[in-house]
Amino acid sequence: MSYQRYTRDQIAQRVARDIPEGSYVNLGIGLPTRIANYLDPDKDIFLHSENGVLGMGPAPAPQDRDPELINAGKEFVTLLTGGCFFHHGDSFTMMRGGHIDICVLGAFQVAANGDLANWHTGEADAIPAVGGAMDLAIGAKKVFVTMEHLTKSGESKIVDRCSYPLTGIGCVDRIYTDLAVIDVIPQGLIVREIVPGLSFEELQTLTAAPLLQNQAQ
Repeated sequence: MSYQRYTRDQIAQRVARDIPEGSYVNLGIGLPTRIANYLDPDKDIFLHSENGVLGMGPAPAPQDRDPELINAGKEFVTLLTGGCFFHHGDSFTMMRGGHIDICVLGAFQVAANGDLANWHTGEADAIPAVGGAMDLAIGAKKVFVTMEHLTKSGESKIVDRCSYPLTGIGCVDRIYTDLAVIDVIPQGLIVREIVPGLSFEELQTLTAAPLLQNQAQ
């Protein structure tokens, strides 16, 4: 196989291209937070964090870090003109009330029907990390997932049915991995893009759920 996996920054860049102007967006902890660095500065896109921030910009330079200006993952952020702070209770009201257009989350597993597992692996020594993921998964109008296609041991993170505890049921709309962009539709998982050099058939062998081929490819 002669293909190059996307880096985490390339995945973030790819997601940034799909966020339309005027969107209110929550970026989950980890890889999704990198998306803020690649959003078009000429677009009005409003980044939300569940700890009570709206209007974040890209990550600051080291010398510009403000210890009182962080996101929910305790990462330093910048605040754009017009940005604001508010109580985290109000922030969760935004999430639960359907006021977030897109949330981007990491995942341990995504099932063929859009089920999401991203808070606990079920292992006895694993540390649960719910955060606001459950609220976002059911409250956001669209849910995007960013993740590596395979685990470190080579197992597919895209599965027919999740074996880990669920975060949300049938909530995922689109999956961005280091190998492909895949939409969750009523008929199943349809592949929209594949990294150069990797065939659809090869991608299927690396995926533990049936894939549908986009006839436009």
